[in-house]
Amino acid sequence: MRIFDIATSSLVSASRLGAGHAIGKLGARPALQLEFYEFEGCPFCRKVREALSILDLEAKILPCPKGGQRFRKEVIERGGKAQFPYMVDPNTGREMYESDAIVRYLFNQYGDGEVPSLLDLGPLTDLGSMVSGLWRMGAGSRAEPSRAPWQPLELYSMEASPFCRIVREKLCSLQLPYLLHNVAQNSPSREAFVARSGKMMVPWLSDPNTGTELFESAEIIRYLEINYVLEGQ
Repeated sequence: MRIFDIATSSLVSASRLGAGHAIGKLGARPALQLEFYEFEGCPFCRKVREALSILDLEAKILPCPKGGQRFRKEVIERGGKAQFPYMVDPNTGREMYESDAIVRYLFNQYGDGEVPSLLDLGPLTDLGSMVSGLWRMGAGSRAEPSRAPWQPLELYSMEASPFCRIVREKLCSLQLPYLLHNVAQNSPSREAFVARSGKMMVPWLSDPNTGTELFESAEIIRYLEINYVLEGQ
């Protein structure tokens, strides 16, 4: 199963031509954390996460897998419908649905205003994201019973990494909120990450609820299952 997960996750990255592997031109940095209601198996959410990685933006991720009850109702309360992704930017007071609108907003607000062609092809971008996601057969799309953490976890990641994707899928299925730190290639955030973790390797999970910090996607998955999956479900 482990080999299958890595192989199919790698095929997603290859299908997306490595989108989110390296940063692009950066603009102003937000003073407050962006918030995103999304779920890992959603092709429209994938486009937004790729934009976040390219723009080297941190974001609080509030996972909303199908069947999840923890955060989906908040989206309905804020925007009026259960549609994803949904962005909240406390720096400007903007909240919005629609992945294309969010991507354009992010590059205008926090980049140089130019959306990379891979994310700016309209229906072709959507189709490419949908097709690439087929390799994972809906992983990260449906909720599993879980314990809610007192504090959000932290994940250092980059969108194009197949190992990071596997961890994000599990966090999403368990509806565990987390602060996403993007550290794609050439990211200026990498220096601080290495100073904190000891080496440049992702994924890296930090759980302030238990004081646990660990590398290796397999170890992270095992940790999440032991500490947050509800037994007997």
